[in-house]
This record gives sequence, structure tokens and C-alpha cells, in this order.
Amino acid sequence: PQTEGVVGGVCVTIYQSVSRCFHSVTTSALTNPNPGIREKYGDVFTVHLGPRPVVMLCGTEAIREALVDQAEAFSGRGTVAVVEPIVQGYGEQWKILQRFSLTTMRDFGMGKRDVEERIQEEAQCLVEDLRKSQGAPLDPTFLFQCITANIICSIVFGERFDYKDRQFLCLLDLFYQTFSLISSFSSQVFELFSGFLKYFPGAHKQIFKNVQEILNYIGHNVEKHRTTLDPSNPRDFIDTHLLRMEKEKSNQHTEFHHQNLMMSVLSLFFAGTESSSTTLRYGFLLMLKYPHVA
Repeated sequence: PQTEGVVGGVCVTIYQSVSRCFHSVTTSALTNPNPGIREKYGDVFTVHLGPRPVVMLCGTEAIREALVDQAEAFSGRGTVAVVEPIVQGYGEQWKILQRFSLTTMRDFGMGKRDVEERIQEEAQCLVEDLRKSQGAPLDPTFLFQCITANIICSIVFGERFDYKDRQFLCLLDLFYQTFSLISSFSSQVFELFSGFLKYFPGAHKQIFKNVQEILNYIGHNVEKHRTTLDPSNPRDFIDTHLLRMEKEKSNQHTEFHHQNLMMSVLSLFFAGTESSSTTLRYGFLLMLKYPHVA
């Protein structure tokens, strides 16, 4: 549909989103989002969020065709303006690194019994911490963050941390503070007008600072791995990436270099830690609400 100025498209989208929030979720609401626009333009249409065109897919058939039938074509991701200065694009480079990361994670037990045993160990640590509350009300968010982060750490860094380790707590705080800032209203506005707002103070400045601190920590660990690397016995994801870098050092166009190693480790943390801990939190909430299912 034709956009209604820079702000118009945003207002239409916000109005429709807020309107749906005030209605109970029904089958009609799930299968017929944006009813006015969809009826006029079909299951695939474009909404302008500020200067950015966003393609909307409505209905299970359109979504299945895009994300299942043409999964490879739609495997990329849109840019996120607040982290774009650090995380650059999702083109062919991203696909190569993604395949390498998936293969390496599987080699170190992801989806196999090895990681299952690590998860059980972390689960036991979680149970012990929960018992310390002695039945008192407890917000388990922090504990769920610890357990998921430690499993990622064991594969990426080759070690786990105590839940009271100061360095580990600092890393977690940076991660979740950054997630909170990215989800803030100011960051959403920044997404619409980043070309202009990037020159002014705001949440994006703190996000950049936080991510730089995380990258400094990752860089320190990479250097530790480099000095103790045993080519015949890779210990974790970082070791495997370093070996691949050495193997392809004569290739000027290789995607396996120091910067991409840093970005890959950062992506694994951001992709695996927050989403997994949130899933755990909601899973526990549902089991508390419906104990007969548990």
C-alpha cells in the first residue's frame, strides 16, 4: 500500500498492534492479522516503518511458502541498526560461518549425549540453588541465565563458571543489560531513524559500549587459546576456529579470520543464552500453572 508519510505508516502499524492487544486471542485474530490491509492487498504486502520498507506475511500458507518451501532464500536476516556498526550483515559470509558453527557445535556434542550430560550437571547445580530458597518466593530468571550461559561457555570456551564468579556475573550483566536496551522504546525509534539519530546521545551509545566490553572479554579468551593451542586436540569452538584460520591463512578471501571468530562467538552467546533462558522461564511458569502436565 502507499505509505502515508514518514510517520503515517508507523502510526497505522502501532494502532493495529495496540488494537489487537486489547482483544482476546481468537482463531480469527491469529489467521487474519491486519484485516483491512490484508483484504485489500493480499497475504504479502509492504508496510513502511519510517523510511524502512518491511514485508509482511499473513496466514500460514504464505509463511510456510517463505520459511519452509523457500527456506534457503529466506535464511538471511534484516539489519538491526543499534548493533550494525559491530555486526555486519547476513550475506554469503554469514551462511559460511553459520554452517561451520553448526558443524563444530555438533562435533562438540550439541544434540548428542555429551552435551546432554553437561546439561544434567548444570541442572543439578540449578536444583541445589533452588533448594537454598527453602520454599520461599524466588525469581529464577538469574539462575536460568546462568545455566544456559554456562552450557554455551563449556562449548565455546571449554570451561564453566561458578554462579558467583565475578567475571561471569559481569559478562551476564552486560548481555542482559544490552538485550534490555535493544528492546527499549528509544532503540525502536532509533531503528526507524538511525541515519539521523546516530549522531546524538542515546541507548545505542551504551549498547555499543557494552558490546565492545563483551568483545574485549572474548578477545582475551581467544589469545589464551592461541597460546595453549594443541592442533591434535582441539578443546572447544575457539580452538577449532583457530585451526581453520591456520589452514586457510594463505587464502586472501577466506572468511576464517580473527574478526569473524570474534563475531561468531558473540553471535553464539546472543543467539543461545537469552532465547534458551527465556524458554526455560516460560516452561517453568507453565508447569507451575498446570502441575498435572508436569
